[in-house]
Amino acid sequence: MIELTSGYAGFEAQIPSFYGDVFTASEGVAEGQALTSLVQDLMGTSEDDDLRCYLASEGEELLGCILFSRLFYDEDPRNVVLMSPVAVKTDRQKAGIGQRLIRFALDDLKGQGVDFAITYGDPAYYGKTGFKPMAQDFARPPQTLSQPHGWIGQSLAEGDAAPFSGPSRCVPAFDKPELW
Repeated sequence: MIELTSGYAGFEAQIPSFYGDVFTASEGVAEGQALTSLVQDLMGTSEDDDLRCYLASEGEELLGCILFSRLFYDEDPRNVVLMSPVAVKTDRQKAGIGQRLIRFALDDLKGQGVDFAITYGDPAYYGKTGFKPMAQDFARPPQTLSQPHGWIGQSLAEGDAAPFSGPSRCVPAFDKPELW
């Protein structure tokens, strides 16, 4: 039975290589290495309050992982997270694990007072879990986007979401133009 959990739940040492394996299989060795480094950097340099991890597992086997880091809008009072990266074990993809894990994580984050979740990815895939395209003047990204159509988000709070005030900044691991 698949278990969805928040936190590293004993998988902390496996998580960077898990991302590396998944992205190597889908995007090639260079992308796998880049994701391994990014995840190591996220886990090693982010403040505890600025990084959240959600896992899908079956016993001792890690099936999926999502990291959420804080996205700061210093002129706006709302609590915002950046969902990235997301990975599901290669031989378990297309079974709904990723979507279940995203929904679980977003529900948990909403319960913790997170107002808005943003990601930078495939609108067709993430649209299945409520993410919608956003204009950059609605929520300014922390770096220049190479694929602006991939800037997507969703409100986790009640009511209509107003545009975010001011510029944004991300955790140090994401503060690199080549990632955007």
